[in-house]
Amino acid sequence: MTSTFRRSPLALAILSLLETGPMHPYAIQRLIKQWGKDQVVNVGQRASLYRMIDRLDEAGLITTTGTDRDERYPERTTYEVTDAGRAATRQWLAEIVSTPRNEFPEFPAALSFLLMLTPETTADLLEQRRAHLAARLADQDAKLEIPLPRIIAIEDDYTRALTRAELTWVETTLADLRDGSFTWSHEELAPLASASMKAAQA
Repeated sequence: MTSTFRRSPLALAILSLLETGPMHPYAIQRLIKQWGKDQVVNVGQRASLYRMIDRLDEAGLITTTGTDRDERYPERTTYEVTDAGRAATRQWLAEIVSTPRNEFPEFPAALSFLLMLTPETTADLLEQRRAHLAARLADQDAKLEIPLPRIIAIEDDYTRALTRAELTWVETTLADLRDGSFTWSHEELAPLASASMKAAQA
């Protein structure tokens, strides 16, 4: 089953958290947020969480253990991880941790077509990105005050390192744009684009 079920960060989070003990979906979502995993796992929509839980259940990676009934809340189905789910978790972790994969994020894709914009517009947009990155880094640093063992929040080390590296790159590129050492024009690029198109169509 591990070879046919398409892994995802959300599936990995659900399986991993259920290894701490049986839980209902609301508790899973709450624990993801309490441990700060919502910075790397998208649980903004509870419907997505429920759909993934249904898929994991159908795949035999988790199973129901019962339904909680409380007058204050709707009925809540509790789930636990199966042996197949434990095997999938370890297989996915081994593959993800050991082998880098090109995940095709949006920002590098946009950078590859900056020639559609002017250097001036690009500089203005990167200045906005610089401000967002600086704010994100400050927010990430503030979360260091939350007392969690390093192994629980180790992804924070990684995301802060990525944010710092991107902020440094943006600031360096901005400096090159501002002093004119990095520039371009549509007039210069048009012949190159035309020649490339003709070669591709040949």
